[in-house]
Amino acid sequence: MTALLHVKDLEVRFHTKDGIVNAVNGLSYSMEQGDILGIVGESGSGKSVSSMAMLRLIPDPPGKITGGQVLFQDQDLLQLKPRQMHTVRGSQIAVIFQDPMTSLNPVMTIGDQIAEAMQVNLGLDRRKALQETITVLEHVGIPQAGKRLGDYPHQFSGGMRQRVMIAMAISCRPKLLIADEPTTALDVTIQAQIVDLVKRLQEELGMAVVWITHDLGVIARLAKRVNVMYAGVIVESAPIKPLFKTPAHPYTLGLLGSLPGIDLSADQDLNYIEGAPPDMINLPPGCPFWPRCGYRTEHCTQAKPELTAVAADHAAACWHLDRVREFYTPRQEATQ
Repeated sequence: MTALLHVKDLEVRFHTKDGIVNAVNGLSYSMEQGDILGIVGESGSGKSVSSMAMLRLIPDPPGKITGGQVLFQDQDLLQLKPRQMHTVRGSQIAVIFQDPMTSLNPVMTIGDQIAEAMQVNLGLDRRKALQETITVLEHVGIPQAGKRLGDYPHQFSGGMRQRVMIAMAISCRPKLLIADEPTTALDVTIQAQIVDLVKRLQEELGMAVVWITHDLGVIARLAKRVNVMYAGVIVESAPIKPLFKTPAHPYTLGLLGSLPGIDLSADQDLNYIEGAPPDMINLPPGCPFWPRCGYRTEHCTQAKPELTAVAADHAAACWHLDRVREFYTPRQEATQ
C-alpha cells in the first residue's frame, strides 16, 4: 500500500545574524490514510517547523528547505508551484494552529470565514456554503450554530474558537489534518473535550491526523503512534503502548518521568531533564542529547547514532538501548 504521506530526509535551515540555525536535520517518517501520529518534543525540537515546511509555510527568507522530499499521495509537495500548493492546502491538507485568535480574521464573521474556504476550495456558491457552514459548526459542537454565523471571533470563548478552527479545517474534508499544539492555551477540561472531538471526527471522516505537542499525556489519549523529536531529528518512534511501557531512548525516558503520577504527593518534586536543549547553531558532535544524558559514554560524544530497531515497529537512536530498557520501570497508570 502506498503511504498517504512520506517525509524523507527533510532539512530546514534559518539564516540569522548569529549564524545558520539547523532546525530540522534529516527527518523521515510515513503515514497511511487514517493514521493518528503524535509528534512530541520540547520547544525548539523542530516539530512545528517540520510540519510548516511540509506545507511550504516557512518564511523565505530567513527559512530555507535545504533538502528532502515530502510525498503526499506520491506528489512531492516541495516541487509544486505556489498555485498548485495553494490547492493542496485547505482542500487536501488542513491545519489547526495553537492560538485561534491569531488565525481567525477578527473583522470577518465566523460564517463568512468558513464559507469562504468552501467557496474557494469546493466551488460552492455563497448560499450553499453558508448552509454547509451551519452543518459543520453543529458537527463540532457549536450550540445554535445557525444563529452564530454573524458572530465575530472575539464573541466566542477560547474553547469555542478552537472548535471553529476545527470546523474550518474539516469543512473541505481533507485527507490529512495537522494539529499544531491546538490545546496548549486551553484549560485541562477543554483540552480533553478538543482531543475527544478530533478523535471522533477522525474516525467519522477517515482522515489522517498529525498532532504536534510537548505533552505526552495528551498524546496518550489520541495517537496510535509517536515520533519523539530532539534537535531536529526523530530519536524514538513507536506505537503508543510500547513507547509508554518500554521506552528505549533516554530523552523519552526523561519526558515520561516528568509526567505527574496519580501517586505524587504534595511535597514531592516532579522529575525533570537536567540541562537545556542544544544550541541549534552549534550542535554538539555525536549524539545531540549526550550533554543531558545520564547514560552517556565517550563514544556518545563522538558518533551520532541512527534509528535502530529495538522491537517490531519500534526504533530509537541511542548507543545504549539495552541499558535504558533494562533499568526502566513503567508507572502503573501509564500502562493501563
